[in-house]
Amino acid sequence: MQEFRYTRVATTADALKAVMAQKDSAFIAGGTTLVDLMKLNVERPGHLVDINPLPLASIEATQSGGLRIGAMAANSAVAFHSEVKSRYPVLSEALLSGASGQLRNMATVGGNLMQRTRCQYFRDTSWACNKRSPGSGCSALDGYHRSHAVFGVSDACIATHPSDMCVALAALEATLELESGKGQRRVPIADFYLLPKGTPHRETLLEPGELITAVELPALPSQTRSAYLKLRDRASYEFALVSVAAVLTMDGGTIRRARIAFGGVGAKPWRSIDVEQALSGVRPDATAFAKAAAIATEGAVGRRDNRFKIELLRRAVVRILSELAI
Repeated sequence: MQEFRYTRVATTADALKAVMAQKDSAFIAGGTTLVDLMKLNVERPGHLVDINPLPLASIEATQSGGLRIGAMAANSAVAFHSEVKSRYPVLSEALLSGASGQLRNMATVGGNLMQRTRCQYFRDTSWACNKRSPGSGCSALDGYHRSHAVFGVSDACIATHPSDMCVALAALEATLELESGKGQRRVPIADFYLLPKGTPHRETLLEPGELITAVELPALPSQTRSAYLKLRDRASYEFALVSVAAVLTMDGGTIRRARIAFGGVGAKPWRSIDVEQALSGVRPDATAFAKAAAIATEGAVGRRDNRFKIELLRRAVVRILSELAI
């Protein structure tokens, strides 16, 4: 058992002050990831700052016509919110495809953004893991890596980012609001996650003591359609082998604008600009979809156990585009 201090705060200012009062502090909200990792001795904070009382759970329209979602909003509240379901169905579908109803009731948007990998070597402290212990090595490279990434990997780490929600946010070009003692800043989700390379233990650009306060979704053009496709080993309560979030703006019979992101295959939510460019301005048909699918897997690095994901991703791209654009 590891002892830790516990502080419950009511304001953002108090939260930022409390988390900086002790070096090994961590914020806790729903705790659906952090508590799990603490039980496994993967995470060992000496001070937990409970931010559940913070008034950061609102979901409201922005002046620019988008939607601002507070970081403390529960995943279930976001998934079933009328504006999310009608204007951003890809986000609702992504959230509902993850975890169980009970977990979605506890898990928060901010916590989901900070969700850590499900790599078995990361979660078992008897194995070497650069993400958990920098410089120790990556056991997954020569181990069993069926669930691991084929994009954004390095010799230091091949772990997959686990979130469904973040794949949808990547396709929606969401912006994150962050706050620290230095002030506030806004960061596009495309810039928030870091690839492993030489520092696999640093997964985001959050600074020590910095707190996610909200996610902002941009207004979407009219005639926009979106959907989320998740392929997994079983129908529920399972992480994606491959997933695709697609946001298409149609203009008559043409795809005017496309935004595509993949899950289950990348070290972070993997947006494909090349696929988007290949789809923009074309008429949706089997030929266009096959071309997009081929482009989607360019640069993928498959290994012994996860090479199948490359073909699975191609088929997933064709399937979601066929369902969404025709």
